[in-house]
Amino acid sequence: MSEFEIEPGATKDSVLVTSESFDNFEQMSSSLEEIKYGNVKPNDDPNSVLTDDNQVESTSNTAETQSANANVKDEYVENSIDWTNKKKHVFVLSTAGKPIYSRHGNEDKLAWLFGVMLGLFKYSHDSIKSIHAGDTTYLFLSKKPLILVAIWKTKESVNQVTLQLNYVFNQIVSMLTLRRLIKTYDERPNYDLRRLLTGVDRLIDHVLDFSENEAAFTLGAIQCLPLALSDRDAISKAIKDACGKIKNLVFAILLGNNRLITLVQMKKYHLHPADLHLVFNLVQATESLKYSESWTPLCLPRFDNSGFLYAHVSYLSEDCQACLMLLTVERDVFFPLSNAKQKIVEKLRISGCMEHINASLLAMEESALASGFSELRHYLYKCKSTAQFYQPALSPPYTKDKIKLMELYKRAYQKMHCSTRQLKLSFERSFDEVVFSWDTKGFELYAIFEPLIDTQKVIHCVSKLLDWIKKREDKLFHLNAYTF
Repeated sequence: MSEFEIEPGATKDSVLVTSESFDNFEQMSSSLEEIKYGNVKPNDDPNSVLTDDNQVESTSNTAETQSANANVKDEYVENSIDWTNKKKHVFVLSTAGKPIYSRHGNEDKLAWLFGVMLGLFKYSHDSIKSIHAGDTTYLFLSKKPLILVAIWKTKESVNQVTLQLNYVFNQIVSMLTLRRLIKTYDERPNYDLRRLLTGVDRLIDHVLDFSENEAAFTLGAIQCLPLALSDRDAISKAIKDACGKIKNLVFAILLGNNRLITLVQMKKYHLHPADLHLVFNLVQATESLKYSESWTPLCLPRFDNSGFLYAHVSYLSEDCQACLMLLTVERDVFFPLSNAKQKIVEKLRISGCMEHINASLLAMEESALASGFSELRHYLYKCKSTAQFYQPALSPPYTKDKIKLMELYKRAYQKMHCSTRQLKLSFERSFDEVVFSWDTKGFELYAIFEPLIDTQKVIHCVSKLLDWIKKREDKLFHLNAYTF
């Protein structure tokens, strides 16, 4: 197989940052920092100061309370067979042992367990990473001032679960900023962070489900809503024209069906896919956003973990369920952004783009079989230079078993990216399917074939598939970057 000189989906100006080194990213300029905080220094942000009634709680534990905790422990475990039968648990606690989050069950009733986890972590002097005991793996991730713990019996690797825990941490940071999180615990080591995270459990639950079941998280990439190049450009231009004169608008993101429609951004600033995943998670997990325009502070950790952007969030219209998010450093521009949104909607209606967005949102994507690949069940194609990927619709036998399909992809991805032995090409046959993986300089491809296919047919099919994607790249990928 020969690689393309220019791989499908590649473009000179990517709309996303693809480097994994955040030190190489351009941060917000000092002038924008001043705009964000006005005359208040970041470290003196009044929003980050705890009120007088948030007192330090004593860590002392009398014999009486220890006995009570033991009784709660026994009663809770005995009466919670469903909890003990879960194949995966995720916990978040402070470095002082305060419960913050439990994926399953009630944190207060599991206080004894948080104490055990903290004890193990401190006993190892922060050196413990993972423990393997039979079919169970225990993972500890230190993200000061928090400790994240995962316990699972699934087939996921330590690296994959570590990625999920990082998303949990970033989800918390997105609601508070890292600066405020650190300052809170510097001032109140025993503070109960749940007071600041009311309602965030829902977002954490959702981001865990997302990261387990969506290929975007495994690949570190974004999938685009299929649209003609002319339509995507017209949509981007409508956003640019309506928002171009609004002071310090940094990003305009239009998305639908968990797909990116377009991203317009301030010159020199870019988003990382991990931040876009958090944006998608917020929209998907918040049903109330569909019914009114919202204004919310949002920290994007990979872009700037020290402060908030302010997001105007709204769906385009009742008859078009695409969500528009306008992100600015200004705190008081809700109404200018609301007016800009209306102008965008008017332009999209006049140009016919609204109708085309709707058609794509409602359309059923083709399966690999419907596209003419009779022995190809499913595939993931990622263009590395743009951090974008494409996958077809599910087809049998995975139509009702997406979990099995994702397990195959996760296993293949881990095999290709194993730190001790990275591979470039893999062909693995089992009784149920053939899994083909190919990692090149420009792209990654993971494909699932019928179990009896031979290697020559796989090679021929992959070559044909890459040609098919290349011919449709204008529709499947976001190729032209627009800036304010």
